[in-house]
Amino acid sequence: MSFLTEAAVRRVALVSRAATIQAPRQFTTSIAARKTIAESAKDTIKNVDRKVSDKIVDGINVGSKAAETVTGKATEANYKAAGTAEEIRGKMKAEAEELSGKAKGAAKEAEGKVKANM
Repeated sequence: MSFLTEAAVRRVALVSRAATIQAPRQFTTSIAARKTIAESAKDTIKNVDRKVSDKIVDGINVGSKAAETVTGKATEANYKAAGTAEEIRGKMKAEAEELSGKAKGAAKEAEGKVKANM
């Protein structure tokens, strides 16, 4: 056998034996377990994006609560204004009826005086 053939046969035999025998794993940190720079940058960007979006959502929630509060206050003011308008309308109607009654009374009185003078 030539030198190259013999070396190739040894390597194949060694590789096939190494594949069947499992050595116990050692407790170490390997390079494969570490993150690459790109992965670290992606994780950092994800964290920043998450924090920013959480703050934006908080801002949206605060804005919607403020809008609800303003809407509630406006609705309450409308009800108060409507109640006040109804109250004023009722008072004016009562006064109109009172004046109408006084006018009718004065008319009857005048009619009575005219009949008495005749």
